[in-house]
Amino acid sequence: MPIIHQLNERASYLFKVLVERYINEGQPVGSRSLAKDAGLNLSPATIRNVMADLEDMGLITAPHTSAGRMPTASGYRFFIDTLMTVKPLQDAIVHQLREDLLLQDSPGDVLETASRLLSEVTHMAGIVMLPRQESNAFSHIEFLPLSERRLLVILITEQQQIHNKIIQVPRDFSPAELQAAANFLNSRFNGKHINSVRTTLAREIQATRDRLSQEILDAATLTDLALDDRGKRRSPVFVSGEINLMDFSELADMEQFRSLFEALHQKEAMMQLLDRCIESPGVQIFIGEESGHRALGHCSLVTAPYAINDQAVGVLGVIGPTRMKYERVIPLVDLTAKLVGAALNHRALPQFS
Repeated sequence: MPIIHQLNERASYLFKVLVERYINEGQPVGSRSLAKDAGLNLSPATIRNVMADLEDMGLITAPHTSAGRMPTASGYRFFIDTLMTVKPLQDAIVHQLREDLLLQDSPGDVLETASRLLSEVTHMAGIVMLPRQESNAFSHIEFLPLSERRLLVILITEQQQIHNKIIQVPRDFSPAELQAAANFLNSRFNGKHINSVRTTLAREIQATRDRLSQEILDAATLTDLALDDRGKRRSPVFVSGEINLMDFSELADMEQFRSLFEALHQKEAMMQLLDRCIESPGVQIFIGEESGHRALGHCSLVTAPYAINDQAVGVLGVIGPTRMKYERVIPLVDLTAKLVGAALNHRALPQFS
């Protein structure tokens, strides 16, 4: 039977009061404190019986034998899904977000500012995933010759994102050769995922190199250099305000914080987690080990995808203790994602390298 059907109105109310007090103070809640906060004319014995029932259901736990009670991950999940009331953001915060995000000069500044703002407003850690180039579809490419065997590559995706990159080539290419290579790529791969351009050409060369025209071989060489991201200097994730997490007693242990810090900066691990959010519309919430990362066991992650031309291309969010004020963080993350999308949709998005 679902928990919601096992709790009567009084038990639900007491549980809500307990969670809200623990979120505010970070200390286990005893029966006397709960009775006082609830404002109900109930005996301590009645309160204790309700708390025992809540503990049996796995919604609260006692960190020590003689301590009060605190919510479990399941308790937070039940609280968020059934009892929490989302609070509107203060007008001053909404104004700050709009001003700071919509007035940035470049897409990179928009995303970095979003990470900083999420951290500053929540006093926790803000995280923003940069748009992944491989999630885009190929539309058009041009190769413009520069000096000293260098080319300017202009790649346009179907989302109207413009990626500029200078590459060093192994030999001089004539304008005709560059145009022929671009024409081949534009006719052959329009609408295909960018990753497939490189892998398809590599597969064809390996299988039929002797029968391929010089035009295709040139296109393969130029594409390999243009889409090679091994020299990318920027992390695919912006993280701001990690040090704020040490202000919460449950995260302040140095060894625990070191593990958390390392987890936040493991690019592949964080990208895998954020990739889980990009396909799901709206706000996603991971509580404790729901994230799949042991280092985040005492943390929650609240995320929302942001979109360009109605297609989700990245994710942003807030990482903090499981006792974060969800009713304020959720609308903040949701609005920030919408504003980031609005800011990015006003300009073409260049490559972040």
